[in-house]
Amino acid sequence: MPKLIAWSLVAMAVLSMLVLANMGRRTAGVSFAPETPEARLARLAPHWTILRPDGTASGNGAILLSGCDGVHDNMRFWAEEFVRQGRVALILDSHRPRDLDRMELWRLVCAGQLLDGGERSGDLAVALHALSESEGVTGDLVILGASHGGWAAMEFVARAGDRGELSELIRWPEPPHELLARVSGLALLYPYCGILNGADAESWRSAPPTLMILAEADSIVGDDCVARARALRAGGARVDVATIPGANHGFDQQEKALFSTLAFDSGQRDEALGHLRTFLSDLAGEGGKPARAGAEDR
Repeated sequence: MPKLIAWSLVAMAVLSMLVLANMGRRTAGVSFAPETPEARLARLAPHWTILRPDGTASGNGAILLSGCDGVHDNMRFWAEEFVRQGRVALILDSHRPRDLDRMELWRLVCAGQLLDGGERSGDLAVALHALSESEGVTGDLVILGASHGGWAAMEFVARAGDRGELSELIRWPEPPHELLARVSGLALLYPYCGILNGADAESWRSAPPTLMILAEADSIVGDDCVARARALRAGGARVDVATIPGANHGFDQQEKALFSTLAFDSGQRDEALGHLRTFLSDLAGEGGKPARAGAEDR
């Protein structure tokens, strides 16, 4: 028995070292298999969903990024709202192209061991370029990211606005400042804003107006986004924060994993929808340009 315990401790130590090494590699942006934008597009496009307005289209678009558990019903809900507003909506699936929807491998995404926000930001860059060149999209683009998808959206802005590198992509699909200029706004649902999130005041100087919709009782990502929003505002970015009272992480998602303790709440989702509509209305009134460098928490 003592030997078994000893070997178990050794195995746990080795696993911990591998986990930390992998986290360090991804944080540093080191990739073992960098792709061209064309190769990434070929992997992603067969798995994404595009919804188009039946009636009058605005010429504008939206891209939606799911949480770490992959695309579920909430992405369709938010995409349909963008379509009602005349936007072409692209639901970006980062999981199925990597087989992360099988055998619950998505849990490793949630644990930070596969597909971190930096790597996924390359998916977003490729999708933005593709959507901006697609039929019927001639105007601005809005990004909606939930949880891990919000982290990816923030990493994209940080890289396009300041750093220049894209993790696991050989090059940008087009000059990053031109790509970022097409984005009129970010809507971030309970995003991960912890230590691995690379968005800072310097890299967000060119960021579009941003709305963070946070869950007051978030048991997954905590309240790091409140401090992060203040730091980004201090650098001149417009970051509005709307907090849903009593809500927990994933309050807008009905499909849950087995044994999940998170709950769907239609009333809280409707409250978040109201905040999103106000934000989009403000953007339309401003022509997609920020009217002020900061806003008070709601």
